[in-house]
Amino acid sequence: MSIGLDDVIAAETILSHVDGEAGRLIIRGHDLEELAGRVSYEDAMALLWDGLVPLATDARTALGQGRARAFALLSPLAPHLRGLTPVEGMRLLLAALPDSDGAPATLAVGGAAVAAAMAVRGAQGLSPLAPDPAAGHAADLLRMLRGATPDANEAKALDTYLVTILDHGLNASTFTARVVASTEAGLLSAVVAGLCALKGPLHGGAPGPVLDMLDDIGTADRAEAWLDAAIGRNERLMGFGHRVYKVRDPRADVLKGAVSRLKGRDNRIAFAEAVEATALQVLARRKPGRRLDTNVEFYTALLLEALGVPREGFTPLFGAGRTGGWVAHAVEQAKTGRIIRPQSRYLGPWPAEAA
Repeated sequence: MSIGLDDVIAAETILSHVDGEAGRLIIRGHDLEELAGRVSYEDAMALLWDGLVPLATDARTALGQGRARAFALLSPLAPHLRGLTPVEGMRLLLAALPDSDGAPATLAVGGAAVAAAMAVRGAQGLSPLAPDPAAGHAADLLRMLRGATPDANEAKALDTYLVTILDHGLNASTFTARVVASTEAGLLSAVVAGLCALKGPLHGGAPGPVLDMLDDIGTADRAEAWLDAAIGRNERLMGFGHRVYKVRDPRADVLKGAVSRLKGRDNRIAFAEAVEATALQVLARRKPGRRLDTNVEFYTALLLEALGVPREGFTPLFGAGRTGGWVAHAVEQAKTGRIIRPQSRYLGPWPAEAA
């Protein structure tokens, strides 16, 4: 038995491969660095879906139509978002999308963007904004969330982020989506299940605490003492180390490049880079022999903060980007025609033997 299913192969896939020893993420035969920052989210999604999800038109048009259909279905639910956190609101909205839609895959991805933006705005007491079907997916998501059209660098930064998180092997939320898909519950049901798994702080809820750490440190000259003290209390340094990667998370470098597009504005990217450099030095000194490098959460937090996304909106945006991957995995799993049904080992008492 493997607690946490470490090293247990539960699926065969053509979609993505995570090489933790080499620090490499492969998406449909391409290293992440070949895609993120070079192709749009729509095109990366179409690559991932190739041979699995047919598109009636080009990916940009298809997602624009998906956002429009989703908004028509979801906008009447805006009053019900009051009192919910953004991730709870996104869960409510996605659950309202029908599995019976004629193009459920693009409804799911378009709907995830609409739901994320609506849920973040709803938590702030703001009305939802209708999508622009002709716009790029990342630019439209950011506009619907913030209420203002992003500039080219902002749209490019978010687009790079969405591609970076599109798919990442058999993580907890993707495995959950595959389990649900294996029951033939429907594509939207699998996506909702994926979001529910992503909601937990051990999976999709981690970027926000990176900013909490930076808040506590305050200034670069306090970083070393603060980090030393945190390690002395056996606290985890948010944004460093990863369950799979034994070296630097390749997504961290991609996002660091995306963040550089926003550097020099009214943000604290330069401060965060100084903290990162100090943290790596402190970790190497305090934990020799154990490689704890920067992971995707660190620069995710900096990128989304610089784009004006509130911390409670980080997980919904993660979900909006990962939905394209959940859809691909759900379709791939459903094609096997076999329900996922592992065994458990019973450790409870046995009934008394009859005399």
